[in-house]
Amino acid sequence: MKIRLYKSEDYVSVSTIYKNGIETGIATFETKVPDEQNWNKKFIADCRFVIERENKIIGWCALSQVSTREVYKGVAECTIYISEEYRDQGVGKTLLKHLISDSEAKGFWTLQASIFSENKASIFLHETCGFRIIGYRERIAKKNGIWHNNVLMERRSKSFLD
Repeated sequence: MKIRLYKSEDYVSVSTIYKNGIETGIATFETKVPDEQNWNKKFIADCRFVIERENKIIGWCALSQVSTREVYKGVAECTIYISEEYRDQGVGKTLLKHLISDSEAKGFWTLQASIFSENKASIFLHETCGFRIIGYRERIAKKNGIWHNNVLMERRSKSFLD
């Protein structure tokens, strides 16, 4: 497997993986894949990665700012999606660990994730990468007529705790 920075020509593969995540009903509150321009606005440009196996993109991850305030410049929300046929093979863990390492090198001290309570695999993945559950939002949003809860998770970098 090879991890590299996202390039514009990756958008079709990335958006297909994202669309499949949307279709699970427990990966995001998005109902459609944003166009590339809006996707680029949502995620920090130098904090977007793809993971490839045999030159095929099999997953992606990215960070997005949680606030434009200067005091929160080291806090970001992480997003990760793995192609369905490559789940439960360590791909997500490899990619998330890379994102964590890269984020710390870029000065991020806290990564956050808001995960559907039904998405046990994602919660487990984040826990194995050092995230902890810090809260729970009950019936936070209604999608397709169904209320959903979110588990709030965070990972604090040990490098910045002084």
